[in-house]
Order: sequence, then structure tokens, then C-alpha cells
Amino acid sequence: MVFCIPTWKEVELLLEETIFLTVCTIMNLNLHASVLLQGMYKYLERCFSDFRQRGFVVGYDTRGQVTSSCSSKRLAKLTAAVLLAKGVPVYLFSKYVPTPFVPYAVRQLKAAAGVMITASHNRKEDNGYKVYWENGAQITSPHDKEILKCIEECVEPWNGSWNENLVDTSPLTRDPLEEISKIYMEDLKKICYHRELNTKTNLKFIHTSFHGVGHDYVQLAFKAFGFKPPIPVPEQKDPDPDFSTVKCPNPEEGECVLELSLRLAEKESARVVLATDPDADRLAVAERQENGRWKVFTGNELAALFGWWMFRSWKANGSREADVKNVYMLATTVSSKILKAIALKEGFHFEETLPGFKWIGSRVKDLLDNGKEVLFAFEESIGFMCGTSVLDKDGVSAAVVIAEMASYLETKNLTLAQQLTEIYEMYGYHISKTSYFLCYEPPTIKRVFEKLRNFDFPKSYPKSCGAYGILHVRDVTTGYDSSQLNKKSVLPASKNSQMITFTFQNGCVATLRTSGTEPKIKYYAEMCARPEQSDKTFLEEQLQKVIEALIENFLEPSKNGLIWRSV
Repeated sequence: MVFCIPTWKEVELLLEETIFLTVCTIMNLNLHASVLLQGMYKYLERCFSDFRQRGFVVGYDTRGQVTSSCSSKRLAKLTAAVLLAKGVPVYLFSKYVPTPFVPYAVRQLKAAAGVMITASHNRKEDNGYKVYWENGAQITSPHDKEILKCIEECVEPWNGSWNENLVDTSPLTRDPLEEISKIYMEDLKKICYHRELNTKTNLKFIHTSFHGVGHDYVQLAFKAFGFKPPIPVPEQKDPDPDFSTVKCPNPEEGECVLELSLRLAEKESARVVLATDPDADRLAVAERQENGRWKVFTGNELAALFGWWMFRSWKANGSREADVKNVYMLATTVSSKILKAIALKEGFHFEETLPGFKWIGSRVKDLLDNGKEVLFAFEESIGFMCGTSVLDKDGVSAAVVIAEMASYLETKNLTLAQQLTEIYEMYGYHISKTSYFLCYEPPTIKRVFEKLRNFDFPKSYPKSCGAYGILHVRDVTTGYDSSQLNKKSVLPASKNSQMITFTFQNGCVATLRTSGTEPKIKYYAEMCARPEQSDKTFLEEQLQKVIEALIENFLEPSKNGLIWRSV
């Protein structure tokens, strides 16, 4: 979830997962950071009578702003100072860590809550807070709204809020790095199924950490699984807050930002490239094909592989008494429906959530508390949760799991791409495409979506898009769903964001939504075919035609001044 804080009085709640403090619009980010934590302290003190016994976890990435003397590490110290001054124990990592370490530490240390100071793969000018509750999942309502209220009540800095020295002098400061790193790597072994094979594999892996935190931790994860260390991309191995070798520090952008990794892989005769984003909670994967070209997998394609692998491993290694009806996998509603297809055939449960891993994490915790077994969850933006040690997306564990999968498939003379084809042939092709338009004018974004809600006449949604008939419309912003008897969306309404989904008569499902952290209108489209529909080319052509109609008739980029995604 996102709190954008451009001024003291204007606090806008958005959809995603992080409290972003955008440096270019804030006169004093350090001051805002202290006030934000004052509000959070006030709320946590109200919620937990034992807050001063349980403590608070603080992690940070490697971002830094020279001009404002504002690095993630300094924000972490200011965060700790606010709480230490109030007598709250703070588990402050002494070194930068992957984002997944914070929710993991919250649960392991039984802390009341925690924050990770990161802007993930956003531009270098950004920084922010990702907030986790005692359950190890990102905060959801009502905690988000109540924290906002408390922030607005605490706009004057308290005495001690600026005393960074408290971190070094207070007996309440504790460094959890060694303990958490050790038990995290031990927990990873729970999802390692072929350690002996891993020790013998001839496959080489390239890893890039995109100038972020991932290098040391991915190396340790490979060791935990019995692998030789992956080969790092030297220019991107060490932290660099300027992200100097990439135009955009987001591995989701594909081959254009993986250039150094792919060239190193060719030099080293390595077939698989693994890319963690700067805070190591996302993973991109590329594989060299027999024709010498590189395939960069989409998040949906990787999810098909992970889902197949985690279920196959559960079946092969579970006890005979294990009940498939007790097994769950989850995905956000804008992600591929491939897990649903696998679940229908194999007999386990599949559930959808609103976009954002905060919804997945909270739902997974509910399922676990009710005795259910969750194997895997994902969001299409290359966010994966393998197992349930961390109730958030985790690029470190995902990297080593995909490496084990590739090593296993190598013994069967299969590549990841070939296995993906087998999955689609077994469960049905799911051909998807995701992209976005930039729009820096909020009124324009609102106008685009309001037109869809008042298409032919007031309060009417489109019945077709070009030549393609629309079967159902779901508008999560307003809570409307034409497919339901009561016309109400099963997913909870989310009034602070724009999201409308169209189900077409030809089987295509397309969603238009805004981003909570970037000035984007995103579109997600997927053709979901039955196993007997094996004409991939036809499905791809149909998908492309629907997308073109969607852009021309609904988004109207020329008319609305939308900027096409640069490739």
C-alpha cells in the first residue's frame, strides 16, 4: 500500500504496497520520515499493550541521495530513533538486506511490526517505507487508514526524533542480521528437493542484482541448495544508488535492461540468467534457446513453471495421508489464470486477490491459521512466493528454486521453455500480454475510466470493443460485477484506485488499471484456452487483435495524450 506525502496536509492513500516518499516533491524527506514513524508509533502503542516488549524490525536497501544526505540507511536510523526514544526495542539490521528479510524477521522475532526502507525498482530519486504487521504480511485496512490518521495528528517532530546517535548508544538497539540470515537459509532448505542433483549439475547460472542488495544473499541461497555459486555480473554486483549501468532498475523491462547479463552468459556458456531487482523481492529469468536467441520469461510464464514445480514436488515428497483438497495456490486477479487451470485438473484450490502482495500475504496467513497448506502464490509483475516462510514476494528464494528446476529438467533433456510448452499442452495455453501507457495528468486518467462507466449513456458499460463482444464487466473501483446475480464484485471494492475488467465472448480477459506508485495506465490481457485448443498462433493473433481494439476504443492514446511504453 502507498502513502504519498507531498505536503504535510495532503496525504493520499493509493493502492499498492509501499509508503513512497518521492524526493523530488518533498522539501525535507528526513523530517517527513520522522513524523511518519511518530504516527506509526502512536498507532502501534494503541494496538499492542506489549509493544515495548515485542519490539519493531527495521531493514533498508542501498538507495541514497547525496544532495539531501538522505540514504535508506539514514532513514532507517531516523526510524529507529523515533521508537528508541519511546523505549521500544528496535531490531535494526546492521547491513542492507532483501525486502523479504523484514517480514521474515517480524514473524521469527515475534515483533509487533516492521518496516523496510526501499523504493524497490522505482527510479533512483524515490524512496519509501514498506510496512508489515505482526503476521508478517503487508498492512491492509483498517491499519493503513488508522496509521494515516495518526500521522496527521503528529505533524510536529518529537524530542529525540532526530537523534540518530540513539542507534549506537541505546541498549534497546539489536542487530538481527546474523540470526535472521542463518535461519532464513535453513528454512530455504524446506523447498529444496534435489540437493544431490544440485551439487552435480553442469548448468551455469548468471546472476545480476541490478546494483542492489541481492548478490550476497543469492550466493548464500545457492550454497544452501548445494549449488556452486552463480556467476555475478561484475558491473552490477555491488550497490550503486545511481543504477549507473541501466536506464531503468526494473528487470521486468526485459532484454533491454539485461544486456550485460546476457552478454556475460554467452561468454561463460551459461544458459540461464537470473535477475533480482534492487531490493531482491522480484525475479526475472532468461534462458538461451537452441537457436542462440534469448527468451525472457514473463511473470505469468514463470508462474506456470513455479506452480507446476511446487505441486509436482509436493506430490513427490508429501506423505500418503496428505490431502490435495487441503492445498492452495493464489494469484492476483490481473495475473494469469494458469494456476486455476492446473488446480481444476489436479484437485487443489485456487484463489484470486486484489492486485498487490499485501492481499496475498494476508489471505495466505488466514489459510495457514485454518490448517491449510499453501504451496505457491504470485503476481504477474515477477513477484513469487514459494512456500510460506515469507508471506511476501521473495526474489532470493525464487532464484534458487528456478535454478533447481532448471537443473532437474536438464537431467530430462528439457529446457525451461520446453517444459513451459508441456505445461500449456497439458493444462491449456494461457497467452498473455501486459504493458502500460504513461499519463502525468490525473484528470485525464479519471476521464478515461469515467467514460468507460458512462459509455453509451450514464451508468452504462461498453457492450463491445470494436468487433469483439463483451460478456461481463467487473469494476472493482465501484464494486460492480455483471457476472454476479447481485451485480456486486466478489473482490472487495477499492475506491482509491481505478480497475475495470472485461471478459470477452472469445475467451479473452482484459483489465485496465492504474498504478499506485507510478503515473501509468496498465493493461493486462490473456487468452485462456482449453487443452484441446493447441493452435498457439491463432490464440496469439486473437489476443493481439483484442489488445489493439482495447487501446483504440477504450484508451484512445492520441486523444488523451497517453505516452506509449518505450521498448
